[in-house]
Amino acid sequence: MEPQDGRLLTEQFRNAGSRPDDPPVAGDLRHRPLDRLSAACEMLMGHAGEASMRTVAADALAAYGELDDQGKREFFTRITSAYDASPDRIRSAFHRWEAARSRGSGGEEELVQLFDEVEPPRQLLLRRMNHAPGATLTLVGMRADLRRLMRSDPRLRPLDHDFHHLLTSWFNRGFLRMSEVGWEAPEELHQYLLRGEKVHPMAGRAELRRRLQPEDRRVYAFFHPATGDVPLIFVEVALVRGMPDSIAPLLEPGPVLDPAHADTAALYSINNALEGLAGVSFGSFLIKQVIEDVGEQLPQLRQFATLSPVPGFRRWLTEQAGREAELRTLLAELEAAGRRADPAPPDAGGTRSRLLPVLARYIALERHEDGRPLDPVARFHLGNGAAAWQANWPANNAPEAWRQSFGAMVNYRYEPEQVEQRHEDFVRHRTVALGGPLRAALPHHARSPAAGTDAADDSAAKGGSPPPGS
Repeated sequence: MEPQDGRLLTEQFRNAGSRPDDPPVAGDLRHRPLDRLSAACEMLMGHAGEASMRTVAADALAAYGELDDQGKREFFTRITSAYDASPDRIRSAFHRWEAARSRGSGGEEELVQLFDEVEPPRQLLLRRMNHAPGATLTLVGMRADLRRLMRSDPRLRPLDHDFHHLLTSWFNRGFLRMSEVGWEAPEELHQYLLRGEKVHPMAGRAELRRRLQPEDRRVYAFFHPATGDVPLIFVEVALVRGMPDSIAPLLEPGPVLDPAHADTAALYSINNALEGLAGVSFGSFLIKQVIEDVGEQLPQLRQFATLSPVPGFRRWLTEQAGREAELRTLLAELEAAGRRADPAPPDAGGTRSRLLPVLARYIALERHEDGRPLDPVARFHLGNGAAAWQANWPANNAPEAWRQSFGAMVNYRYEPEQVEQRHEDFVRHRTVALGGPLRAALPHHARSPAAGTDAADDSAAKGGSPPPGS
């Protein structure tokens, strides 16, 4: 730290009630990390010059790292309030812009000033914190803390909006690099995959090896220059023959298929590796680039499809069964199946034949008031330009899958030549692209593409991050 920077920081600590070189005293709150963090924030927003900003930002993030949850909540509450936009200044800037327009001057300069006033100073604080070495990844972790804490404190939502706004700019597609992750990758990278896998959790490195090392398995991830070898989002791919209808053969040890003999690339797990980047849009970009790269490597592949969970199906079916007698019978059969060791014995065909049309109805026809499909995974893939292709049961006997959907899964098919048009149709008209067995499972009168409102979806239609379990 330069001498002048030291004087400034000393002044900040004196104003906060202590000096940086004072020895800690038991019970002395002047040395609390929260006080040091608040002082550093004041300096970043007021007195820190370009030369000192890097050091002060590093001090701020170091102090943040010492906070417990109570301290983090108090810090978030402080900056949400202290660095909020001023309603009076916004109102004044708006009136100046209106006055300029009424004079016929155009008001371009006044409009710029209005934009400046509308942006909360919190965003400037976060940008200045990002001057510290390695700060971007630390700020992503800070947002993960915020998202966890704001579940019980909705007053923090404006701060989360500021984080999202900045991270969307910092992590835009132009900065991202896609790489295949192999078994030879650093163990630290493997640990991120193990922790980040939420769709089909892995017990340890032996299971990870099954997903990385065989020739018929691939994992691809997006990386960012500011986060180094930390994956942002990753997708797991199995090279198989035919559309997969069950997850077990993709996860469990078995014969390795020569990639040259595969006709299908199954994208069976898509995960955000960093909770702090939830809602930042790059999930669709990764899927499309994986399809492009794998298709170039293996030109004999005929189809690209997912094997995706249906997280909202059981809740919806339970609610509907209260109104429809036929669905009450189906619900009782599925609940009974869940109590058996084998949910699908040889005589389960009757249950399956009744279930698949109901699954197709849930994916293709059931909508929110704004026209979006009810299921979050369906919204993600349909918004990315895929077609809902096939419903499968039972496809996953894991307890979580049974809790969400009675073990049902759905294939969404990506046909590269139709992805863009389907995406546009979904965005503009809420058209759900259907094909294959899923379309055939619907009643004939319901098979025409369904259209809803013209308003764009704020996540799926823009290719947002996948929901947990895609």
